[in-house]
Amino acid sequence: MTEWMPKPNPSVDLRTLALSPEEGFVLSRLDGATPARNLPALTGLPPERLRTILSRLVAQGALLPTPSASPAAPVAAAPMAFEPQRRTAPEPEADLPVLDLTPLDAAPAADLPPQDAASAPDAATDAEDEPEVALGNYRQLFELRLHPLPEDQRIAHAHAAEDPVLSALCFDPVPAVIKAVLENARTGLPHARLVARYHRNPVGLEALCARAAFAADTGVRRWLVRNPQLPASLFRRLWSARRLMELHKVGNDRDVPESTRRAAREVLRQRFASGPAEEKVELILNTEGRALAALIGLPVDGKTASLLCGRTYRSPMLIQNIARWSAAPPALIAHLLKQEAVRRQPPLRMLLTRHPNAPADAKRGGA
Repeated sequence: MTEWMPKPNPSVDLRTLALSPEEGFVLSRLDGATPARNLPALTGLPPERLRTILSRLVAQGALLPTPSASPAAPVAAAPMAFEPQRRTAPEPEADLPVLDLTPLDAAPAADLPPQDAASAPDAATDAEDEPEVALGNYRQLFELRLHPLPEDQRIAHAHAAEDPVLSALCFDPVPAVIKAVLENARTGLPHARLVARYHRNPVGLEALCARAAFAADTGVRRWLVRNPQLPASLFRRLWSARRLMELHKVGNDRDVPESTRRAAREVLRQRFASGPAEEKVELILNTEGRALAALIGLPVDGKTASLLCGRTYRSPMLIQNIARWSAAPPALIAHLLKQEAVRRQPPLRMLLTRHPNAPADAKRGGA
């Protein structure tokens, strides 16, 4: 089935549409040349959520209608594919194409190590978070009954409290109360996630992350990076050993405060300089080279260059981004010049021949 590249509708004034912040964010990432399969890596959103958002954008006219699938195209989608939801409105509408999320140049499983549990998608922990109604009840309990109490009395409560009082005390702004909550034998991951999400004092966050079991939890880490009071030093300590792809997602997540995003980009550069070659290849391929913009001036080792040269490249965007990467190895530039996608598109070849590391014969031929 023809691969879909979502394209904004130039004839529609987006200011007249009632777009949610999430829909506006996804729309801002669409350039008309990015395959839908690459949107999860680009936006950090799970495929199921993207399917719903893209369907709404098409329904509202923000995206151009998609061409109908070819009759000869197979009906069954690949295991990693998803198909956006269709409206049930009576007017006829072209079916949205199957969105295969497997990157075109994704590395084989043998080359890339499996992701650990801590780098799994955020959606995996969504179901484990407290419902918003329960959170409102806890907050109300704290504001009306607990907050008026003296600090030492709240600390005493925190040491021995049970739910719902224990969960309500996770909203306390005083670090000493949070430390007492963490010392309570009944405190578990749901309480740790509440502290990571709502506590706004670096001292309390340091106390939370001092508990290894809590600091390793995906849900705790997800809320920590969105906490505006997370110290940069604490972020570096916790994320210095994370996978490059995870650091890239944090550095580009609009829900993350700019100070933390900046720290994530700094850690990404440090890790890219010394990290495993497989992770570097994973980062470059899964982002279609977009991550290279944050890696200016950082060369790659011989193993990384070898892995990159062992692949077939079909994505024009990936080729363009590598061609604009000043540190691209000479062997990789020479390898790209041999690709069928480059031979069919003279502008791509011209871009590669102008690279400082392009072979001399290619420069003469492209002159």
